Amino acid sequence: MAQTRRCSVPNMTKPVLLLLVVGLAQCLGQTYIYPYTYQCNEGKCVKEPASDDKPYLSFNVCMLQCSPYAGVWPRPAHITVDKTVVPVNSNSITIISSALGAKSTNDKTAKMVEELTSQFTRLMSAEDKGKEPRQLRRSMEVSLQLEHPDVLSLTQDTDESYNLSVSQSSDGRVIVVVEAPNYFGVRHGLETLSQLVVYDYVSRGLVVPGSVTVQDRPAYPYRGVLLDTARNYVSVPALHRLVDAMAANKLNTFHWHITDSHSFPFHSRSFPQMSQFGAYSPEKVYSEQDIAGLVEYARIRGVRVVPELDAPAHVGEGWQWADEHNATVCFKKEPWQKFCVEPPCGQINPTSDYAYEILQGLYADMERLFDSDLFHMGGDEVNINCWNSTEAIQEWMATKNLKTDEDGLHQLWNIFQTKALEKLDSVSRKPHKIVVWTSSLTEKGRVDKYLDKDRYIIQIWTTGKDEIIAELVNKGFQVIFSNYDALYFDCGFGAWVGEGNNWCSPYIGWQKVYENKPLSMLQALGVDTTKEEVKKLVLGQEATLWTEQADDQVVDQRLWPRAAAMAERLWSDPADSWKAAEHRFLHHRERLVARGVPSDSIEPQWCLQNQGYCYL
Repeated sequence: MAQTRRCSVPNMTKPVLLLLVVGLAQCLGQTYIYPYTYQCNEGKCVKEPASDDKPYLSFNVCMLQCSPYAGVWPRPAHITVDKTVVPVNSNSITIISSALGAKSTNDKTAKMVEELTSQFTRLMSAEDKGKEPRQLRRSMEVSLQLEHPDVLSLTQDTDESYNLSVSQSSDGRVIVVVEAPNYFGVRHGLETLSQLVVYDYVSRGLVVPGSVTVQDRPAYPYRGVLLDTARNYVSVPALHRLVDAMAANKLNTFHWHITDSHSFPFHSRSFPQMSQFGAYSPEKVYSEQDIAGLVEYARIRGVRVVPELDAPAHVGEGWQWADEHNATVCFKKEPWQKFCVEPPCGQINPTSDYAYEILQGLYADMERLFDSDLFHMGGDEVNINCWNSTEAIQEWMATKNLKTDEDGLHQLWNIFQTKALEKLDSVSRKPHKIVVWTSSLTEKGRVDKYLDKDRYIIQIWTTGKDEIIAELVNKGFQVIFSNYDALYFDCGFGAWVGEGNNWCSPYIGWQKVYENKPLSMLQALGVDTTKEEVKKLVLGQEATLWTEQADDQVVDQRLWPRAAAMAERLWSDPADSWKAAEHRFLHHRERLVARGVPSDSIEPQWCLQNQGYCYL
């Protein structure tokens, strides 16, 4: 027969116990069917049969008291947590800020803080499933202190640090103080607080540790997720959900690969023909309102949106109307294997003046809608054979005394890149740092010949063992790691061109994502990572999801919770292996699901409830 327990409370201070007496009176005599308690044993929450000599402890409270870093994900740089918990009234949370009610340049910050605080209180209300009289619980007062409330945009140089403290006043209130240089640090502090306030099914309400101190800052400034919305369209609600999940993991950059040769869902005010010809349907177009709304939605959640207009390759659908101007070449050319890496083929004609006019208009449209210090110009998988097999391009090169060999065609590519950047600069409020993918243009002997290290950031998509990475860093280029052997989340599924598995199989588990350490990879390539100037060149990492085989139905599961593993690597860069993080990781996956992010299941729930028993 299953053992049952009378209603009880977790390990709380005596004043708290007195506050709960009346609330618990209503359940005296009633029994729980669940006959287990959780006990802390060497940093693990161990499920054991409940008995009179063991305090009845819920799993959530055990994670607060026992788990390293109190179950917070990504783990903070420094945190101390008291072992007692106090009850919190979700209907009595007051948040004050120096930014609220501010005038002049701070009006927008005040609105952002107001929306942020509304998010927090809504989340707390959703977490609270308690049924006991809430007047028996304590009020919480949260003070947000921003040193520079006029910082409204997230950049590579933004200080995202924060300090958080939780204490108790003499009259029983829970006092929380979040201090940060700016709005974005405050947002991170509130995210940490939201993970420290948990639902306790024993006392049937929210609880928070009685005392907490946190000093926290990210290890890397660039913590990104790429989503491709051209191979398959992804709806605006799904993009909002992506941003919500990024915010819960303190990821700060959504790299939006918005167009490609397959479709052009971006509405251009300058050239509306692009989406008219290039979208999968009129309903699968991102309007100016959609984009502006997403950019602001993301800003409030501490995420900047970096647009990518990939060129000169990866163009096709949407450009058909410009055929009379010869703006593109090789579109849908067959056999496609000779002219691109996947159908449909298509590249910009670098000798067409009208192609640059189109680019300038598209850049102007994006400059108006996006608020980012970075701009991604793509630049990968340019097919030299496509250009070299086009008669008009060959004739143009002859007039410029350019040979149609490999060097000559790379000079042509450089001409395109230079002109395209001039068009972007001509419509930009201020010059952007430019991100491009690794390619034959960034290979040894070419990268510093054609690209300026002070202007360009190189995003690495080759393996983490590629010697070009050392070449780039040693030459002073800033880099972002997206090495496909650890950070391509479309890997490990069935091939869609042909049969068998896709090109980058096998599937990448969260453990490999967690162990993908940028500095370790550089060390293995012989780079001296003890130099501070070298460390500053590694901006961070980005998980990527290319959507040949993904759309609204699966994007969440493909990204989460694996991207959360990368988030901890980039936020705190722990020396420990994934094994030290597994219990928190499983717990965090449940947190994401509870917040409406349908994340993939990692292990049986039994492993979550029986920590330490699922290792090989």
